[in-house]
Amino acid sequence: MNVDTSPHNGLDARPEPGSYLPDSLNPRSYRSLTDIFAVATDRFADLPAFTSVGRTLTYRELNEKSNQFAAYLQHETDLVPGDRIAIQLPNVIQYPVVLFGAMKAGLIVVNTNPLYTPKELEHQFNDANVKALVVFANMASNVEKIIAKTSIKHVIVTEIADFHAPVKRLLINSVVKYVKKMVPAYNLPSAVSLNSVLAKGAGKKVSVHEATPESIAVLQYTGGTTGVAKGAMLTHANLIANMNQLSSRLRSIIDAGSETYIAPLPLYHIYAFLIHGLTLLEQGGHSVLIPNPRDLPGFVKELKNWDFTGFVGLNTLFVGLCNNPEFRELDFSHLKLTCSGGMPLTHFAADEWKKVTGCQVVEGYGLTETSPVVAFNPIGKEQIGTIGVPVDETEIKIQGRDGQTLPQGESGMLCVRGPQVMKGYWKQESATRDVMTEDGFLITGDIAVQHEDGYLQIVDRSKDMIIVSGFNVYPTEVEDCVSSHPDVLESAAIGVPDDKAGEAVKVFVVLKGDVETLDVQTLRAYCKENLAAYKVPKYVEVRTDLPKTNVGKVLRRALREEEKAK
Repeated sequence: MNVDTSPHNGLDARPEPGSYLPDSLNPRSYRSLTDIFAVATDRFADLPAFTSVGRTLTYRELNEKSNQFAAYLQHETDLVPGDRIAIQLPNVIQYPVVLFGAMKAGLIVVNTNPLYTPKELEHQFNDANVKALVVFANMASNVEKIIAKTSIKHVIVTEIADFHAPVKRLLINSVVKYVKKMVPAYNLPSAVSLNSVLAKGAGKKVSVHEATPESIAVLQYTGGTTGVAKGAMLTHANLIANMNQLSSRLRSIIDAGSETYIAPLPLYHIYAFLIHGLTLLEQGGHSVLIPNPRDLPGFVKELKNWDFTGFVGLNTLFVGLCNNPEFRELDFSHLKLTCSGGMPLTHFAADEWKKVTGCQVVEGYGLTETSPVVAFNPIGKEQIGTIGVPVDETEIKIQGRDGQTLPQGESGMLCVRGPQVMKGYWKQESATRDVMTEDGFLITGDIAVQHEDGYLQIVDRSKDMIIVSGFNVYPTEVEDCVSSHPDVLESAAIGVPDDKAGEAVKVFVVLKGDVETLDVQTLRAYCKENLAAYKVPKYVEVRTDLPKTNVGKVLRRALREEEKAK
């Protein structure tokens, strides 16, 4: 049964964001993500679901292990439906087990970047009032540094090969820990291993929590121009709607139970979460998870094992792989679809990929607040340089500076309304109001134009956000860190073009009066202590002053224009 079955393409009688799910976007009448999971694991029980590091989980195994995890949460902890659980894992098969096990127990999932520094973790865990955490052993040392400052009561640790057979598990985990030295020592006395958790949950009854469509499924953290990360409240209705919005665009090219997709983008990112964790899962697809896509030789070695039919990536990966001689020798005869999202697709990356693989890249557009897909290029009618046309049941308008709706062909602020738009920001009513128009449209912060044929093109960003390899970097966060260095008086961060990452962070600094020089490497090392690696400035320029308005606000746009003129 759906929350609401009436059309919502008018301005009257609109339900609250995140609370409605039109029949057109819910043909199977799902009420929650666990409904999707139950149907998929029953329908495709013996097919492969997820693979990583040489271990494949079938849909049946995925269901069994997620039941064990849910049973542990329900019988061995004091967690109750609505409590938040953070998942801090890279692309390993433990992720979907924990994700759906937590949802069966009624918990709200807080996706957490494994690359976060202790400072970033502390903010996110406290803002969401996280009660439980599942963390990759390689990152547990960072958790140790801040765990006492949070409300986390339950910590579960997993190592990379935990789901392998005992001998192979011991061998791989030992090599990673003692030979490659990729697991820093940590001390979390109350932590338990994921395998012991599953063993305790085995055989215990699971009472799958019956979430309502308007219930929050995921808190997906995203930054803002203030630099303060906010949790976008994505409901079951949001994600079910967006799954079907994307599915309708891909229906002509996906064969249920027959697809093998390569998944190098992190599942904790909403883009990969929706594609691999929901859209492909509902269709019985097989996702091959790549834990470390930066290891191109290892990545290509894994690709040799599969007749993959789909690939989900972005510029950085497309260009890097196409420059790899062994990748160019792979068999691409089965590849039907390559999806791009998370950052603007360049013509160069699209051309290189098509030249090497023979497959056209299909670009879409979205943001965390829209679960994430807003627009997607129709299959077979792609227009490189555009983000395609809005997905089903999605209204867009191009808004001028004074709030008026602009006609087709004129550029302005892209605003979006539809069932995929978030419920709001967690505990941030003021911030939620700031991004919504009076008639219920989400203000994306991107400047766009809609052409006569309906295709949308992003022409600029009004926000100062920097996108590094698909990850959002907010200048204020970088500037706060840089300016706290004892030799720096003030700073300004912008994005500059980068062949590999799309954009890189460049910071302009003004030194304190008694400081004559700055050791750039020391400054970058200082930043690495407080910022995730992709946020650390790649370039540093020392200046005597920064361009400012008459009220003293730094003009980042002026700095960007200076860079473009070089």
